[in-house]
Amino acid sequence: MNQVPVVLPPNVIDHFYAGGGNIERLRGFTSPTPADGVLRRPEEWLAATTHRFGEDGLGLSRLPDGRLLRDAVAADPQSWLGVPADAAAALPAGDTGLLVKLLDAGQRLPVHVHPDRAFARSHLDCPYGKTESWFVLGTTGEEPSVWLGFTEDVEPDELQRRVDAQDSAWMLSRMHRVRVRPGDGILLPAGTVHAIGEGVFVAELQEPSDWSILLEWSVTTATLDESHLGLGFPRVMGAVNHRAMSADQVAALVVHTDPDTVADTPVPLLPAAADPFFRLQLCAPDGGALPSVDAGFAVVVVLAGAGRLTGSDGPVDVAAGQVLAVPHAFGDWTVSGEVRLLACRPGAGWPETLSTQDGPR
Repeated sequence: MNQVPVVLPPNVIDHFYAGGGNIERLRGFTSPTPADGVLRRPEEWLAATTHRFGEDGLGLSRLPDGRLLRDAVAADPQSWLGVPADAAAALPAGDTGLLVKLLDAGQRLPVHVHPDRAFARSHLDCPYGKTESWFVLGTTGEEPSVWLGFTEDVEPDELQRRVDAQDSAWMLSRMHRVRVRPGDGILLPAGTVHAIGEGVFVAELQEPSDWSILLEWSVTTATLDESHLGLGFPRVMGAVNHRAMSADQVAALVVHTDPDTVADTPVPLLPAAADPFFRLQLCAPDGGALPSVDAGFAVVVVLAGAGRLTGSDGPVDVAAGQVLAVPHAFGDWTVSGEVRLLACRPGAGWPETLSTQDGPR
C-alpha cells in the first residue's frame, strides 16, 4: 500500500516542435545538444497513466523503482485513488482522472481541436474527451499569445475547404487572439479550435486522453491521414464547434492570478467551469502552513522554494523542480514553508461524474 507522495523522475517527450528549455530549467536537468541546435523536447507528461495516441507506452510515467505508475494505480486503486477495486474496474486501466503536462512552445503550435466526451464515447470507445486548460508559467517575445474559438460562425463546408488547402492564415484570422502573461489560467472546452503561440510556457491540465484533430497539419510532421484519429475528416469535423464565441465568452474562459501571490488558503487558478474536469490550485504559504488539502490523488509541481507536505503518514520535504504523485492514502495534507507549488487534481466528484459530464460548450 502506497501512503506517501512519490517524487517522480523526468518524463520528457520528444516532438515535432521546438521547445523544452523552460522545462529543463524548472526541473533541473539538461538534454544533449541536438545536431541542428534546436531542442525539440517541449513536453513533459507528469504522473501520466495515459499514452500518446497511436504510440502505446509513450508518455507513461514511471516510479523511481521503474514500475509504471499506471500499473501501480491499477494494482492498488484504493490507496492511490480512494476508489474500491470493483469501482476502478469500470475505469480505463490505471486511470487517475487527469493528465498533467508541462508544455514549452518554442514555435507556434498548429490549429487543432479536441472532441468532447459524447463524441469520444460514440466514436472512440472512451469515456473521456479532451477538455483542457493552460496555466501560464512564463512567456517570451513581444506578443505572447494563444488563439481560441472562432470570431464568427464558420460554415462546415468552408472550413473543410480551408483545411484541405491548409490555409493557415484564413483559420487564424477567424480566431480570437488572446495576449497572455504569467498567472493566466485558461479553460479550453472540448470542440473549441485553438493554438498556443511561440514563447508560451504552460502547465496543462486535461482529461486523460490524447485525442487531437489537426486542422493544420502542414506545420507538423504529421500527414493528412494522421490528423483525424483514424476516423476520416467528414466524421471528426462533427467534433468542431463552428459557432462564433463572443468576446465576453472568451473572457469568461480566462482568469488571472498574480504570480507572486501568497495566501493562507489554496488559491484556485482556473475558471470555475473547469471544476467538473480538473482542479488546479496554487499553494503558497507565507512561511506558515496552509489548511488541509482534501485527500485524493494529486499531482504536485513545486515551482519555487522549499517546504513540507504533511499528511496522515507524516511529513515529506519538497523542493523547487520536483514533481510528486500524491496518493489518496496520504489523507488530508498541509503545505508549509517558503514554497510555491501547484496542486493538480481530478474534477470534483470524479469518478462518479464521469459518465454524466459532457462539459461546457
